[in-house]
Amino acid sequence: MNEFGFDRFTYNAKKILSLSQTIAQDMNSGAVSTEHVLLAILAEKIGVAYEILSSFGIDFERIEIAMNLMWHGSMDLQKNGLSHDLRQALEKAIVVARQNEHFYVGSEHLLFGILSNSDFRAYALIQNIDVNPATIIQQIEHIFVMSTAQMPEKPKEQEVTAGRTVKNKTNSMLNAYAIDLTAEAEGTKLDPTIGREKEISRLTHILTRKTKNNPVLIGDPGVGKTAIVEGLAAKIAFGEVPIKLKGKKIYSIDLGAMVAGTKFRGEFEERIKKLLAEVEKDKNIILFIDELHTIVGAGAAEGSMDASNMLKPALSRGKISCIGATTINEYRKYIEKDAAFERRFQPILVEEPSQEETVAILRGIAPRYEDFHQVKVEEEALLIAAKLAHRYIADRFLPDKAIDLLDEACSAVVIREKVGESEDVKKLEIRLVETIKGKNKAISDQAFEMAAQLRDQELFLKEELDRLRLEKQDIPTEKRARVTTEDIARVVSNWTSIPITKLISSEIHKFSFLEKTLGSRIVGQEEAIINIARAIRRSRSGVGNPVRPIGSFIFLGPTGVGKTELAKVLAQEVYEREDALIKIDMSEFMERHNVSRLVGAPAGYVGYDDGGKLTEAVRKKPYSVVLFDEIEKAHPEVFNMLLQVLEDGYLTDAKGRKVDFKNTIIIMTSNLGMADLSRSATMGFSAKTTREKTLAESDYEQMKNKVLTDSKKYFSPEFLNRVDKIVVFRPLDSIAIGKIVNINLKTLAERVLLEKGIVLEFTAKAKKWLADRGFDPEYGARPIRRLIEAEIENKLAEELIGDRFISGDHIIIDAKTDSLNLEKKKILRNKMDATRS
Repeated sequence: MNEFGFDRFTYNAKKILSLSQTIAQDMNSGAVSTEHVLLAILAEKIGVAYEILSSFGIDFERIEIAMNLMWHGSMDLQKNGLSHDLRQALEKAIVVARQNEHFYVGSEHLLFGILSNSDFRAYALIQNIDVNPATIIQQIEHIFVMSTAQMPEKPKEQEVTAGRTVKNKTNSMLNAYAIDLTAEAEGTKLDPTIGREKEISRLTHILTRKTKNNPVLIGDPGVGKTAIVEGLAAKIAFGEVPIKLKGKKIYSIDLGAMVAGTKFRGEFEERIKKLLAEVEKDKNIILFIDELHTIVGAGAAEGSMDASNMLKPALSRGKISCIGATTINEYRKYIEKDAAFERRFQPILVEEPSQEETVAILRGIAPRYEDFHQVKVEEEALLIAAKLAHRYIADRFLPDKAIDLLDEACSAVVIREKVGESEDVKKLEIRLVETIKGKNKAISDQAFEMAAQLRDQELFLKEELDRLRLEKQDIPTEKRARVTTEDIARVVSNWTSIPITKLISSEIHKFSFLEKTLGSRIVGQEEAIINIARAIRRSRSGVGNPVRPIGSFIFLGPTGVGKTELAKVLAQEVYEREDALIKIDMSEFMERHNVSRLVGAPAGYVGYDDGGKLTEAVRKKPYSVVLFDEIEKAHPEVFNMLLQVLEDGYLTDAKGRKVDFKNTIIIMTSNLGMADLSRSATMGFSAKTTREKTLAESDYEQMKNKVLTDSKKYFSPEFLNRVDKIVVFRPLDSIAIGKIVNINLKTLAERVLLEKGIVLEFTAKAKKWLADRGFDPEYGARPIRRLIEAEIENKLAEELIGDRFISGDHIIIDAKTDSLNLEKKKILRNKMDATRS
């Protein structure tokens, strides 16, 4: 086979020839011939040849059926190898590639070869399925004529060069590797550019300069840099530009396509050189290079130049006009380092649009999305899309994130409402599936005439389906499904894991009862609950500062009184997720060198790629309660770091990324002055009479003032000034302890009933026994949980393992002198659906 110089064949062409050998063997053919190559092209589904055949409705099954009908039972008597016809076809493919100055032989050349002679079997097969081979030959010749001379087709992966069609003129590098944005704008294929008049005006000023007329748009990803260039292209297309820009054309360069397939040194430089020469000849051409930083180093290899160095002379002499676009970080990283390249461009900073500007942009492009999705977007949905995107999607930029939000909401409505589907379409789809199954069975049974009939029926059904679907694409506006604010909120909820009720107005009413909700789970801390509820309502109602976190608090108080528990309850009630609590143990950050772990190690140090413990957690879950436990143990540098979080609502990590804290609740716990509070805890718990309670309250107020004084001595004024509220938790009294016992017993009873089907009933005596023995002034309410585990859960587990308690039992827990007793009570099964506590 080396006689044909297969080293010049593209990767796809080699794959097709290899598969054709396999097909010939499977069919017990004596030699590989043109019909096997035809089948291989259709089986591989790659390359220009397959695209051409597909455009004529030719597929593998049609050719296979035609082969069985024409030559069933016959076999090529020639020995193994290449048939005489295929040798002629390969020779023809090589000749036609050389005639068109293509460096490689691709799949389109193979297709031309196997159809070049009416005596070839591939030619006869195409004729048999009512397609004129001469028409296919004409299409291939048209592609050859319109393709770029001496542009080698890509020898690896995909064939893109020899099959590239152009629109205006032959041998054009621009038409091969660029898109005419002006022509796209004339054909209304581009989305309208709303606003940005200032940037477009600045763009025209620079482009009309004599030298260095090369603007570069610099801005964050998604702020609309490419849209500005498209807006200028639209203005040029409709003559809304100064006289110097009229008749200009903006071409967007596909740099990846230019690099692709440059196997040998010098090929990329040759393409760039030809492109620049073409642009220099036509003074009406303006190049647009999106992601400008990619040309720095593009195509560079040992002994060759990169694209940026080849552009420099042309840019400096004013021979060509070029627009670039890149992000701020990429400009700083790549462009600024090359001063000679940087000075040839005039920067234009593109700022993120405001919410109001984003709404205007959404209004302008909404009709395009409505027509595409066949839905109707309500005005309120546009407003809420801009608002929620700005508020809750912190790691992206307007208007891109709002547009994506709108697009996905439209898509979700289409799927939910089944827009465009009808009973006729569903019936046809069922018939099509049955027809395909019948055709496959006929082929396996060698009933080829039946298979041919079913194939024709399949094609008819597909045409009918396409016709019906096209008819459904134009639904009257009044009958279209509506995209509402709830649809937008639902998408944001899916993106951010924020419950949908948090994103719409109904959540305001829920927060009206937040004190009651928190008070049902946190006992004896009314002051702390009231302060937190007020801060959350202030933020959610829009009265609070939208830049700062929702609330920031320092919780002071003895251990076991509910500081950490309140943080957990807040996470569940405000964010409705159990995992919405980020807990940072500040005892890990007592040393200065450990502080950097919060935001990430500096570049070059171990752990740089891992990110910071705090910043990474908030980046992944930006809607959380952040709990800094035992904040007084942290190194003073930690407090300096938190100043930025508490005031500006963000923290910059080691990689320079801004981590948003606007949607977090910051809680810091401390044990400052707790020795004195522990002594008052005993007095408060044991207070019985009114006088004792009054003394206990007075003692608590004195201790509270002392703790606040100590905290002001320990924490810096600028730190305390940024905290919303310092809350001193009260020591628990006997009433609070009794409520905590009830809450824990109720939780246990619900869990046992759900998992084991057993009803637990606690006597008043048992509850009092737990309250008296479970409270410790030094450890607060925590011993209650351990006591319940020891006296109830352990005993219950033993009874369950021993099968003495089974599903349906009613267990009464009562108190003895030194322990609790579990006894079974026989009741009717239909009375087991309630839990008494």
